Amino acid sequence: MADIEHVFVLMLENRSFDHLLGFAGLQGADGLTGAESNPLPSGERVPVAPGAPYILPIDPGHDFGDVVEQLCGPGTTYAGGPYPPIDNQGFATCVAGHIARTRAAADPSLAMRGFGPDQLPVLTTLAREFAVCDRWFSSMPGPTWPNRLFIHAASAAGLDDSPTSLRSVTSIVHGFEFEHGTVYDRLDRAGLPWHVVEGDALPQSLALGGMLERVVEGRFIGLDDLKERLSRPGFDDAYVFIEPSYGHVLADGRNFKCGSSMHPLDDVARGERLVKEVYEAIRSSACWPTSLLLITFDEHGGFYDHVVPPPAVAPGDTFDPDNNRHGFRFDQLGVRVPALVVSPHVPRGVVDHTVYDHTSLLATVEHLYGLEPMTRRDAAAERFDHLLAAPAQRQDAPARLPEPAVSGVRECEGGTWEERLAGDLEEMPEHLSGEVDAALVGFLHVAVARELHLAASVHRDVGRAIRDEEDRLVSAVRGVRTKFDAVKLLRDVERRYERHRDG
Repeated sequence: MADIEHVFVLMLENRSFDHLLGFAGLQGADGLTGAESNPLPSGERVPVAPGAPYILPIDPGHDFGDVVEQLCGPGTTYAGGPYPPIDNQGFATCVAGHIARTRAAADPSLAMRGFGPDQLPVLTTLAREFAVCDRWFSSMPGPTWPNRLFIHAASAAGLDDSPTSLRSVTSIVHGFEFEHGTVYDRLDRAGLPWHVVEGDALPQSLALGGMLERVVEGRFIGLDDLKERLSRPGFDDAYVFIEPSYGHVLADGRNFKCGSSMHPLDDVARGERLVKEVYEAIRSSACWPTSLLLITFDEHGGFYDHVVPPPAVAPGDTFDPDNNRHGFRFDQLGVRVPALVVSPHVPRGVVDHTVYDHTSLLATVEHLYGLEPMTRRDAAAERFDHLLAAPAQRQDAPARLPEPAVSGVRECEGGTWEERLAGDLEEMPEHLSGEVDAALVGFLHVAVARELHLAASVHRDVGRAIRDEEDRLVSAVRGVRTKFDAVKLLRDVERRYERHRDG
């Protein structure tokens, strides 16, 4: 087996396998035939079709209740206990219901549309050049936050839906804590260096318990910093987790535009650009011969996939019951997502049918570096290091990837935005008058952590920062009543961090 010294992970947002790669024509992969369909509330059936739009007018539902409907069919609910039988027949009705409630100008068939290979030349090229895993599932049937927690800790700390105000405000100050810690704790105990690459001011991983000390130490860096470090000899990080930019949500509270996360409300070509940059930086570096890159997605974003997710091993750890809104037992995997394993030791054109979830990354890292598992989930997870099966280091891996497709989306061009950001407004715009939604609640969690980081940076003392700032931050979060309040707070934190980062 190849000697791997550097593991890189790029986790993007909210896309299912069929949605991104189902029409890619990957030989041997379980993609779409064109005969798959879902019913609408009228009973009419909507077939899958190629030609997905680069940017969507709505964000398909993907919270816990939405996924129950998507996987188990219209009208299905979950009240604890065993997960209902799965037939993957509720994706179109779920989007139709969202459109009806919001009166959005959208077509429910968008949940059933997939990209063609010409639309995603970067991902398609990597899938053909290296290994694609066509049985990689999100770690639980739900949204971004719990699935991202799983890739860090083999557990969601009991969180079975998006964070809400129901979670204790005071616990936000201390981050999401896990009985057995995170992969970063394991790496530190083993003396293995690591970094998190942040795409913007509020990376989700900053909300993990124990990360404040690490961010003060300089463990969070930007993408340009990573590229510069890779260009020098002596790069020694054993593990690098890369977060994208999440876009305007930090600024206007309304969308994820102009980021690089591949969120459905943003231009998918911008995410392709990030994938290309990350790959080419690693490929051109001296550490390429001993590197492994995983590219995957946190969850499916409400888009159709035809493969039924299997049951899962529950993590078995103890957690804060305030996180557990639905009584979910974490014994069911979520919707299938794309996963690409890239290394000069992976043969060309591999399609792997092994059942994986996000904790398979942890199981692989633990095996490569001799670390102990954190929960029953990663202890039982299948590893993917068997894909490092090339008889010798490949010399034919492309030095450069194709340019992303021209999407025609012009909203982010020229460095200016068409409307003023809500963080600059004195009066509340109509679109920010409503209650705080799940996306903003999640970013409020990260904003609290960033505030504490800024306070701790003054004296290099995290404990003092928490003592000095906890009451103020709890009061500030409790004072958030509208999207406008949330955006003002987020924008203020973002600006202070930009000043701090600029010296």
